[in-house]
Amino acid sequence: MRIALFITCFNDTMFPRTGRAVTTLLERLGHTVEFPTGQTCCGQLHFNTGYRPETLPMVRRFAETFAGYDAVVAPSGSCVGMVRDHHRVVAAQYGDAALAEAVEQVVATVYELSELLVDVIGVTDVGAHFPHRVTYHPTCHSLRMLRVGDRPLRLLRAVKGIDLVELPDAESCCGFGGTFALKNSGVSNAMLADKMRHVQNTGAEFLCAGDNSCLTHIGGGLSRLRKGVGTMHLAEILAATEGDVR
Repeated sequence: MRIALFITCFNDTMFPRTGRAVTTLLERLGHTVEFPTGQTCCGQLHFNTGYRPETLPMVRRFAETFAGYDAVVAPSGSCVGMVRDHHRVVAAQYGDAALAEAVEQVVATVYELSELLVDVIGVTDVGAHFPHRVTYHPTCHSLRMLRVGDRPLRLLRAVKGIDLVELPDAESCCGFGGTFALKNSGVSNAMLADKMRHVQNTGAEFLCAGDNSCLTHIGGGLSRLRKGVGTMHLAEILAATEGDVR
């Protein structure tokens, strides 16, 4: 397959290793990965904070940039949720018929990483090796908007050497929510405290998730506690092979 990597702003700026992991993983599985250099923000921040008309140029750019690929993959349930659920809304309300059609064609090819691997490529064992105790946090957008279900867990269970332990109250939000953490910091910190307590109770060496935004929020809190619990994106664990040093 000819697959386009939609890296997202957050990963491009702060976690380039995640994009490299996605590329390594998909190329190992025999696929061609391309990085369209014309890509920009998906517009989620603008859309969610009320600047919906201002999102239109980003929706148009996305439809133009990612047209023609067999699949578009992003290591972010949050941004994939924006593209799949809200680009249609913006195109219909502020665009035209041509844009709405272009958006429909592209949106049909856009996948979060675990969706692409399990549903499209048809694989759960990707040849990964990660001999560590890991617990998994299902992020809100992947869980509630995309409904990825147990796809990430099925991929993790097939990783050789992993000790995968269940996270108590896993489906509870970590308290990040983008600008929610800024506008409602007290509530956000209380939610974070609950999540960190559950993570620590697992005895995990690493907390895994499919969104680096949530991992940044939880990981920042864990680092302040100095408990030695690391965070790692799903793509990075799946890209790891025997001989890698962590």
